[in-house]
Formats: sequence, C-alpha cells, structure tokens
Amino acid sequence: MSSDLFQSLLSNAWAGLLVVLFFGGSIFVHELGHFLAARWCGLHVERFSIGFGPAIFSWRGKDGVEYRLSWLPLGGYVALPQLAAMDAIEGKSSVDVAKLPPASYGARMLTLVAGAAFNILFALALGCIIWAKGQPMSAPAASTTIGYVAPTLRLDDDAQGGSAGAAQVASPAAEAGLRAGDRILAIDGRSIKEWGDVLQGIVTGSGRTATGAPKTTFEIERAGARQTVTIYPQLSGPDQFRRVGIDSGYELIIHEVEPDSLAAAAGLAAGDRLLSLGGQRILNIATYLDVLDEAAAAPLTALVQRKVEGVAQEVALTIPPRSSPEARLGLAFTTDFALVHPNPIAQIASHARMTWRTLASLLNPQSDIGLSKMSGPVGIARILHSAAQISFVAVLMFTILINVNLAIFNLLPIPVLDGGQMLFATIARLRRRALPTSFVMATQSAFMILLFGAMLYVTVFGDIRRLFRDIADKPAAATQSAPANDTGDE
Repeated sequence: MSSDLFQSLLSNAWAGLLVVLFFGGSIFVHELGHFLAARWCGLHVERFSIGFGPAIFSWRGKDGVEYRLSWLPLGGYVALPQLAAMDAIEGKSSVDVAKLPPASYGARMLTLVAGAAFNILFALALGCIIWAKGQPMSAPAASTTIGYVAPTLRLDDDAQGGSAGAAQVASPAAEAGLRAGDRILAIDGRSIKEWGDVLQGIVTGSGRTATGAPKTTFEIERAGARQTVTIYPQLSGPDQFRRVGIDSGYELIIHEVEPDSLAAAAGLAAGDRLLSLGGQRILNIATYLDVLDEAAAAPLTALVQRKVEGVAQEVALTIPPRSSPEARLGLAFTTDFALVHPNPIAQIASHARMTWRTLASLLNPQSDIGLSKMSGPVGIARILHSAAQISFVAVLMFTILINVNLAIFNLLPIPVLDGGQMLFATIARLRRRALPTSFVMATQSAFMILLFGAMLYVTVFGDIRRLFRDIADKPAAATQSAPANDTGDE
C-alpha cells in the first residue's frame, strides 16, 4: 500500500469519524435536552432513540428507559406519552397512559423547547472554541468589493447536457453596468458584511419583474458615491441558482516565481503584490488571466507593490512577450489570510439570519429556491466530510450552522415538530380542554408522512443527484486542471 493511499484512507476515516461525532452529536444534544427537561419535570420517559424505525440495538436502563439506535438516521425522538399520542411514530408505550398524571402546561412547554435550547447552547460552546482558537478568513471571503465582472454567463443545466451544450448570455452584472472596484453595501435592502452575504443575497432573492423574470437591487459605492443598480439575474448552473456574473475582489500576492520563467526575467519576486497588469487593475485572478489572453505577443507592464527595506513601494516591471496565449508567466499566487476571533453570539446570530432567509425563500413562491436545492442527511454528511478534510475549525463552523438549523426548524409550528406540539398545548390551554386524541394522532401521522416524503425528495432529487453529478464531473475536472498545474499559474 502506497503512503498516498494510506494517508487518503486515514484522512477519510478521520473525516467519517467527525461526521458521526458532530452530525450524530447534534441530534443527540437535541434529544438530550428533551430527556433532561422531562426528567426534571417528573414526566414518564418511555424511550430515547437516535434515528427512527426498528432498532439496530437497544437496552433498557435501570431508570426504566429504553435507549436505542434506530435504522433511519433522519433525526431522533424521546417518547413522552404524557405530552403527545405518537404511537404510530414512536411505538406503543409499556405503561397505561391513562393512569399517568397529566403534564402541566409549563412542563410541556419547558420540555418541548429544551431540545432547541440545547442545540443553541451546544452551538454557543462550539462558537467559544472558534472564538478562542481563531477562524481563518481569506481576503476573497472577507471582501465586499467586486473584483471581476464576467462578460457572459453560461446557462449550463442538466437538460442542456452540461457545459458542452450550454447556452451563453450576456452577464446580468455587465449589462447593469457593475464594475470591478465597486463596493457592495446592500442587496435587496439587506446589508452586506462579507462575500458570503453577497452570494446568499443573490441566490435567495425573490424580486421579480412584471413579467416574472428574476430581479434584484444592489446598493453600491463607486468613487465615494452611493448608487442603486437594478440587476436581472439568470438561473445558471446544474442547480439553477440565481447568478449575476461577479466574483469578489482581492489582491494577488506572488507566492512563487518559477526559475528561468518570463516572470523571473522581468524581476518579479515572491511577496510582490500585483496591482495592475498591462494598465488593467488586478482585483481577481480572472482579470489577470484575461489580460494575459489578450496580450500574448506584446510585452506587459506589471505594477507591483514591494517592500524595500521594510517600506512599501510601487515598482513597474516589464514582462517579455509570450509565444502564445496558452503560455504562462511562471507565477503561483496566494491571497491575504487573517485569523479572526468572531464573537460566539455574533456567530449564532449570523447563522440564524442565514437559516431564516433560506427558509423564507423556500416558502416564498417568488423565489427560485425549491426542495431539490436543499440538503438532507446525505448532503449534510457530505458537507461535514468535506469540512473535515479542510480543518477542524471548518467542522465546528458547519456544526454550529446545523445546530442553529435544528433549533429553528424544530420550533416551527408544524405538527410532529416541537413547535407544532407547543402550538397544540397552547390551543388546549386557551380552550381549557385537551384536543381530541384522534385529531392529534391523525394530524401527527399526516404531517409525519409529509415530512418523510419531503426528506426523501430532498435526498433523492437533491443529495443523491448532486453526489452522482459530482462523481461524473471529477474526471473532467481533473483533465481540465492538468495544464494549469503544469504552468504554475493560478
């Protein structure tokens, strides 16, 4: 077995372990909240299950509670017969429920809200770790400045046979007159703090024209003046998300200069910050590549910022002409990175806003967000697996998002969910008598079928479809990236 293969297996095993610990742990924490609150309130606990359906294995503790791990990893439950009649979902109780004392309204509400509360507390604890350890933030991710405006946008989707048969249209950003260097202040009235806000603002937008076409409004700052720009996004990519054709702005820092290359002949050195090339301001790698493609046979003037005896100076260097547009300069680039320490409360608030905006877009018929664009357990596990191969901090960041999602989702006033049971309990308190058991059971069963149906749809038409698409795209991506790796230009 080669060392590379061994390292790959070890890396995947570690990533898989983190998926189990943090994804399964998030579900466990939620159910633990219900369990502890129920015990504190003196309620009868029948079962504590991670997963639904038949048990993989189970045991009954000295406290009389059945603890089990079940086959369907779509969540979990704590069976509390005094709170709700959910025999069809959680199985029959081993005790006569009619002989148990009724749970008070306060005990019901405390027990039901405790799951979400524990998710938030868990997220807060993880946020404190990130706050103390620090979170790497790259210049592209922290930017709110447009670094590149694509001239065209490719509308590649599965129906068109992927990128090979994709139609191209003028970029909505270019048509609207956006420019590299514009700073984005707000999208559809929502303030922008980093590039992730830009992407989310575009994708979850719900604005439309009178004819039903997607529409969004950017508030930008250009040359010190604020402007409002209306843009008409296109649905692009295999998942058909709203896109406008922009990328973030950042400085290119020369990481390495290949010996005996054109860049070395021009005097470029590691650590130089590329300000402009051929008179064109460089705020993105795409602009750099465009300038190279357009000026293959002509010398280029590169303006760089270089530290000379600790003092930053601008230096102009002349790069000899290249033999063809495919010939590169022999440069490898990097960008600025900073270790930030975000406040744990701010982390949770940011994820809560993201979750709420996504949920609002999903429910808004004017948006282009549908169930097939969501991620279920398979998709969440894949993202966690990818995060585990990046860094432990990336795993913590995504786990915080998972827990905030679980807290908000479970508090929605939907039967079967905690929020739905809280709604039933509140209605019963207001009407001063319990809701009919038959009505509660029928409603719970109907919504459970709908919920499982939605999760199955998300898994098949979202997670699994994306999984097979990514597997099919890997050979093509490797083939396309090989020449770039040979030149050293990134």
